[in-house]
Amino acid sequence: MKQLLLLMLGLLLTGMLSGCGYNTIQANEEAVIAAWGDVEATYQRRNDLIPNLVEVVKGYARHEADTLKAVTEARASVGSIKAGRELINDPAALARFQQAQGEMSGALSRLLLVAERYPDLKANQNFLDLQKQLEGTENRINVARQRYNQAVQVFNTSIRTFPNSLTNSLLLKLERKEPFKAEEGAKEAPKVKF
Repeated sequence: MKQLLLLMLGLLLTGMLSGCGYNTIQANEEAVIAAWGDVEATYQRRNDLIPNLVEVVKGYARHEADTLKAVTEARASVGSIKAGRELINDPAALARFQQAQGEMSGALSRLLLVAERYPDLKANQNFLDLQKQLEGTENRINVARQRYNQAVQVFNTSIRTFPNSLTNSLLLKLERKEPFKAEEGAKEAPKVKF
């Protein structure tokens, strides 16, 4: 009878230890750590990607602006020189006229090359692409934060519910994890400057 009682007590203790939640708590804590790593990775992606995209957009917008500015300046230069009969009698005026016409031809050639390669100017599309990348990146960050908060909730619940709470208080002594909280002033969207 004593042996049966000891056997039953041993089986009961084994059953209690297997259901004590030790491994569950450990797995849940690892899930919290991994979820926070995802949040950090997403922030890093934003830090790596956005400045580069902004520079690409700025560079291309500058290229388009420079090309259009050159055409406008060449046109103004050509327009400032009056082409008349007196032009042929003044070698200096004729040289200025020819130089202005050459600058206009060069500017138009660059513009035509841009228009040939890119039928419509691309800066607008680059800005739209940047806007999509910004939106997508912010969405990724938000999803990573939400997943982190879910992992924190599962972990915190696992260390606070019975019998896991006993295992935690006697063996692990793990503290509750804090969910992600927005920074002060985070209600305002960040501003992108060009």
